[in-house]
Amino acid sequence: MVALDALHFDNRFARLGDDFSTAVLPQPIEQPQLLISSPAAMALLDLDPAHVDPQQLTRLSAGHSLWAAAEPRAMVYSGHQFGVYNPRLGDGRGLLLGEVVNSAGEHWDLHLKGAGLTPYSRMGDGRAVLRSSIREFLASEYLHALGIPTSRALCVTGSQTPVWREREERAAMLMRLAPSHIRFGHFEYFYYTGQHAQLRQLGEHLLASHFTPCLAAEQPWAALFAEIVERTAQLIARWQAYGFCHGVMNTDNMSILGITFDFGPYAFLDDFDAGYVCNHSDHQGRYSYRNQVPIAHWNLSALAQALTPQVSVEQLRHSLEQFLPSYQQHYLELMRQRLGLQHADPGDQALIDDLLALLQGSATDYPLFFQQLGADNPAAALRQLRDEQLDLAGFDRWSRDYLLRLDRQGGNPAERQQRMQAVNPRYVLRNYLAQQAISAAEQGDLAPLHELHKVLSQPFAEQPAFTQYAARPPSWGKHLEISCSS
Repeated sequence: MVALDALHFDNRFARLGDDFSTAVLPQPIEQPQLLISSPAAMALLDLDPAHVDPQQLTRLSAGHSLWAAAEPRAMVYSGHQFGVYNPRLGDGRGLLLGEVVNSAGEHWDLHLKGAGLTPYSRMGDGRAVLRSSIREFLASEYLHALGIPTSRALCVTGSQTPVWREREERAAMLMRLAPSHIRFGHFEYFYYTGQHAQLRQLGEHLLASHFTPCLAAEQPWAALFAEIVERTAQLIARWQAYGFCHGVMNTDNMSILGITFDFGPYAFLDDFDAGYVCNHSDHQGRYSYRNQVPIAHWNLSALAQALTPQVSVEQLRHSLEQFLPSYQQHYLELMRQRLGLQHADPGDQALIDDLLALLQGSATDYPLFFQQLGADNPAAALRQLRDEQLDLAGFDRWSRDYLLRLDRQGGNPAERQQRMQAVNPRYVLRNYLAQQAISAAEQGDLAPLHELHKVLSQPFAEQPAFTQYAARPPSWGKHLEISCSS
């Protein structure tokens, strides 16, 4: 373990120079208060939470002090926002403080979100609000606990600095970690501005820093894009299997590493609805739950266009053609696991499709369905779940097919139950739970936030003291409006 002020920095991205980012210092927030931190995220930097000085961490995470070896930079990039190309975006409220190297040799970007104005703030104020910071903290750490690739959240620091969104709120800063903050939009920026030398430099940096196995390929750039396609397919498969809706899948919000980041109006499905739109600003439903798969493919196509100076169109098309089959393979395997199915069966796709068609419009809670299915013997569980269905005859047919499928695979029923409980979370980051924690934090009560984080850190474990977090959400909690400013 290392001391907080003894972190080892190796700022590789900063060394790319001013074509890629701009040096900017954080603007401190007033009367900072450390609200919550993640011991699991601290461990990535070899920090021992028991020996981290809270006051020192508060100063660093509120912009009042800086590591001596840090080099704060605001990245420049562009991107397609709701399908429309925006030629110049960049870090409008976040700063890459530097890259910390841990004892395992891993590089972790140390990024401060809500750090103030940058040259890319456009009409914004460069600040993040308390609710958005808390929501990202909870989502980052919960997705990690689920096994979904994601940026991580080190801590949230609140303040008395006023900011205006739909109402007056208080500014906060989120310290987050990721192996890299490079996005699809980075490559789009250099492609559309004709800076092809910088585009090549960025790609070579990415290959050397994050995709070193691709360097051994005959054509490293082609291998790089193929790997990005594969990682994105795996990521979206996990989103879909667990009912996660990102809300703003612009190309500037797509990680080149295939991790989830830039959380805004996200949500997990309560009642199953393939057309669910979690962002109330998304009037056309572009980023609905069902559209996340084709939008990921669309975004990869936009990235492919930006890579045409380095990779042939034929190779790019070939890799793009692998996205849907790869996604389907990973999604099918994840859904098999959630249903307690081992090995592949030709009828599995139809079994899953039929189930989702039955759940659509039935007001069946999507996460609780799988939890209940694995909590009892399957026949008894299905009888209980039947009461929530609209199409009883259809559900009876599906139940018979499912039980026959279990009979064909055989195996120990108790072991199947254990496997299901290991992949079907008992506790879900519901929007209403996050909102309750936020409302309490805004009034100065941090206990609900800390308790929720503790519960969600072990989503698959039985936690008898916190059964209320595993309950079906109230009707009012299913329809909360979440905006991009969230």
